[in-house]
Amino acid sequence: MKNFLAICIFCLTAVGYSQDKQPTYSVEGDLVKATYYYDNGAIKTQGYFKDKKLTGEWVRFDKSGNKKQIAYYDNGKKVGKWFVWSKETLKEINYQNNAVVNVNVWKSSEIKVAANK
Repeated sequence: MKNFLAICIFCLTAVGYSQDKQPTYSVEGDLVKATYYYDNGAIKTQGYFKDKKLTGEWVRFDKSGNKKQIAYYDNGKKVGKWFVWSKETLKEINYQNNAVVNVNVWKSSEIKVAANK
């Protein structure tokens, strides 16, 4: 685990020199929590690694701190329901074994109507 952290930090540090705020990593049990930042210091992406592979929930934010994407991984593979927000739509992408099963797309007007019911 220590070797993994050292390698991870070394590689990401080398890539991250162009950023004002360097990524941070912390150990939580058998997971490594990674947080990446925009140049303005706002959180860009946050999630976990286990055994050098993406695992669990990963969240991506815009520069204002609004959620833009929620994604789930299991042993490095895309799984479950992913949500992607844009100004006009909300996409729900369902993954199984790293493959898209189906995609649902809602427009902003449909989301507001559904929320008011």
